[in-house]
Amino acid sequence: MKTFEELGVSEELRRAIKEIGYETPTPVQEAVIPYLLGTGNDVIALAQTGTGKTAAYGLPVLQKVNPAEHHTQAVVLSPTRELCLQIVGDLKEYSRYVEGLQVVAVYGGSSIESQIRALKRGAQVIVATPGRLIDLMKRGVAKLEAVENVVLDEADEMLNMGFSESIDEILAGVPTERNTLLFSATMSKEITAIATNYLHDYKEIVVGSRNEGAENVNHIYYLVHAKDKYPALKRVVDYHPGIYAIIFCRTRAETQEVADKLIQDGYNAEALHGDLSQAQRDLTMQKFRQHRTQLLVATDVAARGLDVDELTHVINYGLPDDVENYTHRSGRTGRAGRRGTSISIIHLRERGKVRVIERTIGKDFERGVLPEPKEICTKQLYHVMDELERIAVNDEEIAPFLPEIYRKLDWLTKEDLVKRIVSREFGRFLQYYANAPEIIEPTEGRKKEPRAERAPRRQRERGEHTAEPGYTRLYLNLGKRDNFYAREIINLVNRYVKGQIEIGRIDLTPNCSFFEVPEENAQIVMRKMAKAKVGERRVVVDFADREQGGGNSERPARKRAFKGGKKERDDKNFAPRGKKKKDNWRQFFED
Repeated sequence: MKTFEELGVSEELRRAIKEIGYETPTPVQEAVIPYLLGTGNDVIALAQTGTGKTAAYGLPVLQKVNPAEHHTQAVVLSPTRELCLQIVGDLKEYSRYVEGLQVVAVYGGSSIESQIRALKRGAQVIVATPGRLIDLMKRGVAKLEAVENVVLDEADEMLNMGFSESIDEILAGVPTERNTLLFSATMSKEITAIATNYLHDYKEIVVGSRNEGAENVNHIYYLVHAKDKYPALKRVVDYHPGIYAIIFCRTRAETQEVADKLIQDGYNAEALHGDLSQAQRDLTMQKFRQHRTQLLVATDVAARGLDVDELTHVINYGLPDDVENYTHRSGRTGRAGRRGTSISIIHLRERGKVRVIERTIGKDFERGVLPEPKEICTKQLYHVMDELERIAVNDEEIAPFLPEIYRKLDWLTKEDLVKRIVSREFGRFLQYYANAPEIIEPTEGRKKEPRAERAPRRQRERGEHTAEPGYTRLYLNLGKRDNFYAREIINLVNRYVKGQIEIGRIDLTPNCSFFEVPEENAQIVMRKMAKAKVGERRVVVDFADREQGGGNSERPARKRAFKGGKKERDDKNFAPRGKKKKDNWRQFFED
């Protein structure tokens, strides 16, 4: 394997990347860097995310820039703001010892005036999203007549997002005599079309195989009924205590709903989708990169540019419509020499997609069997014990407090103390799985259940539900269209009802919501929230079933139907917080 010096990288750049931690080139860097350091060398490089492709094009592009000239000499296009900022950060790190070299990011969703000022001060390299760059070109601020290198990073994703015409317009506005560098994870017909129209005698450099997923990734799928997808997700997450994962969903609504369920069930999770403000998205991604969030539930578009080397798993909460998106998803794990796992939770109608993906990426999926509750609880118990063993104890810091601690806990035996520690750390899993219903794997070609045994269609569409024993089901006149999800409901109740009120199952619909509270707290919650408001809108909380006696007694008793149509939440396995189980952890493992 060659060194960066042997590849022709300058001393200033080598000094910077050595401080970053780059010791030897990756395969894509070794293949691409020497070629791009030449002139008139157009390239299509097919490589997965995380293989070091930013440095593969970034180092030669930076080396060919003349810092003494203040006009723009290179343009890098990226599909999203997040990836744009990440590329700029990397290029600035590489060029920290190159005097006078300026790299500027231009992207939508931020002040265009500040970007105009930055460009007017001079920028040899512009990293941009297509839409904002075209805007600046039309204003005469982004002047590209002297550009020598154009890079299209994640070109396949830009085309998937509908930037084809924008790319055409940008490439038409730069000199014909230039290097065009096209980096992509997959080779589609659209990529071939761009290469035919804008690249000259290009070289195709393939690291791995065309349209292939990352080499270090295992592909597993679990086949379940649609109604069991969320319980199956919980089992997968619970079976891997050290999991650090992105959970991909198809829509923004599904993303928020899955994240809300996980948060309510006690998981360290956050949602990332296009309905969030840019500030919220930036904060969410920062927390995830810093490992302050364990599970990131995201749409494909929102997660573009979120590169994290330590991901243990990618979980597909249903497969995407095209193979390219699956390749991008799975390529986010198994990076930097690590092993990774791509898990897909699918139902019968998605089995065909699995076969298509297998043929395209040239890898077989393993058909997984969901772990049983006892396996999960055993895994979690050993995880708790391992963590207790690894806790670092600072004797000096805790010494002043130990006499009082010993006095307070003196009445407990060693066995009692161990039981309490384990119950505290392990109780949530035991409580859920002690009586968790079985998840039955569907069989292909399964016959439909007899019509007489199925719930009436109208009842299924209305999503009628009976409260858990000991709980009362309440109606709230705010729903998803008001941006009200589980977290907002919990915060609203906490704001107006003092003291600890347990909230059980929450059902979300577009126009309203339903939540359960202990029977003895129902009247208190309704009374305390009688004058509640969200903005200028009055909050209405009432019995979901008026036959329970809530609301105006002069009105005829009737059942309140769901206003928003089919119930959004169908997790039959949801256990309300605070509900006690008869089984204890010792009996569970003895069974």
